[in-house]
Amino acid sequence: MSARFDAIGLVVSDMAASVAFYRRLGFAFPEGAEEQGHAEAELPGGLRLLLDTEDVVRSFHAGWRAPTGGGRASLALRCDGPQEVDALYEELVAGGHHGELKPWDAVWGQRYAVVLDPDGNGVDLFAPLAAGGQ
Repeated sequence: MSARFDAIGLVVSDMAASVAFYRRLGFAFPEGAEEQGHAEAELPGGLRLLLDTEDVVRSFHAGWRAPTGGGRASLALRCDGPQEVDALYEELVAGGHHGELKPWDAVWGQRYAVVLDPDGNGVDLFAPLAAGGQ
C-alpha cells in the first residue's frame, strides 16, 4: 500500500466568490457548491480541487487560524496559447481580481502571468511561446 496524490485543498473565506473564480477558469463545481461549506471539482487525470470555508476547517480543527502574509503555493493553469494568457489575465483583472504579474515572456519559453484568487492564492497562467514548447 502506498499513498497517492489525490487532491489540492484550499481554505476560502468566501465560497461563492471562490467557486465563481475557479468556474471561470474551467473547474466544474456542481450546482449549489457556492452555498456549501465544502466543494469539490474533479480535474483531468482524476485529481480534485477541494474548497473548504474557514468555518468548516474550524469545526474539525478548533485551534486553526487563517494564515497571514503572502501565499506559499500557487496553482498553474496551462492556456492554449500566449494570446489566451493575455486575454484571460485582462478578463480576470477587469472583473476585479488582483493582477499580481502582468503577462510577460519568460526566459524559459513561456508567456506567463499571475492573478490572485479571492483569498490571495496565486494562480499562474502560462502557455508555450513556440509550437512544441513546454
